[in-house]
Amino acid sequence: MRLVAFCLTALLVVSLTADADWRSFRGSATNSLAPEEQIPLDWESDDVVAWSAELPGRGLSCPIVVGDKVVVTASSGYRQGQLHVLCFAAVGGELLWERTFWATGRTSSHPKTCVAAPTPSSDGERIFATYSSNDVACLDLEGNLLWYRGLTYDYPNASNSLGMSSSSVVVGGSLVVMVENDIDSFTTGLDTRTGEELWRIDRPQAANWTSPALWSHDGEDLVLLQSSAGVTAVDPVTGETRWSYGDGASTVPSLVASDGVAYVPSNGLTAIRPGQNTPEVAEIVWQEGGLSPGTSSPLVFDDSVFVLSRPNVLIRAEAGTGEEQWKLRLSGNFSSTPVVATGHLICFNEEGTAFVVDPAESGRIVSTREFGETILATPAVADDALYIRSDAHLWKIAAP
Repeated sequence: MRLVAFCLTALLVVSLTADADWRSFRGSATNSLAPEEQIPLDWESDDVVAWSAELPGRGLSCPIVVGDKVVVTASSGYRQGQLHVLCFAAVGGELLWERTFWATGRTSSHPKTCVAAPTPSSDGERIFATYSSNDVACLDLEGNLLWYRGLTYDYPNASNSLGMSSSSVVVGGSLVVMVENDIDSFTTGLDTRTGEELWRIDRPQAANWTSPALWSHDGEDLVLLQSSAGVTAVDPVTGETRWSYGDGASTVPSLVASDGVAYVPSNGLTAIRPGQNTPEVAEIVWQEGGLSPGTSSPLVFDDSVFVLSRPNVLIRAEAGTGEEQWKLRLSGNFSSTPVVATGHLICFNEEGTAFVVDPAESGRIVSTREFGETILATPAVADDALYIRSDAHLWKIAAP
């Protein structure tokens, strides 16, 4: 009985820790939501900055939070060939460890982006750092290297001239990595323990910067892959296709899934789900041309879908119908995807201005703050704190 009680307690601790973590791009559930986390809403005082830390190189990758550790990647050097993984203490901001590697693949990219564009991911025991050079490094939480894959060795034509940016996601024992481009385009599932390829599927031959989204509904866990051809729902263990949507989609902002519906940047914004009569083919719930996202990905919160349209209009619409509820004009251009914490939307423009937005009624800017540096990354939210990075710094926002 003691052994059973211990195992149940251990499982409960792991479950609670996973819920509190932010383990991938747009969070552990890839939906940008942490509404129960209590972060400050008044950002005008310097007291909200708990700490800041300097970073050694460029990065569009978002921070992730695993337990009491904050992990972020960067790239440095004349050709951005040096790849960094940095781990900071969530309390105090002390640099716990840093690991560096040399890129084995192509490091060329558009000047706006860089090699450290994909966000790392974690299964709670390991950290998986992916880069535009198609390098994948797996480390334990103490920074020890467990395995390393230079995917360019196996697939030398897998690249594009503007740089890759798809982030990885972990489902069970599979690390799903999208390597989609104009020539040798594919998505693969790697064994999280060894880095060996569990499966590989051919994908549309077109440059693609979207990231996989998690689909968890009716007891089924799938990964949704978005491309210029549409959306494919695949089994993360086998890579088998379960259902698909074939009316095209954006190759920049990524879809989000909520309550059995996927909201896809396609023909504006299109809500889809597996077909009632033909489950292998998705059916359209609604489609709204006026809800087209810019670079930022959409999110669903409080029975509403939110999109940041080009260049700077935040729109709230009913999640069930797509009917517009309000519009709010912000300032600047946006690459970062908003996140939800304390029941509010947190948005960062490229110029480094943060907007805290109350989503109720007609939308209202509660407070703003100027960080004075270019910010292209999406924030991470965990343990009543928000983490955001620029090329030069990582900041923690929390109550004093």
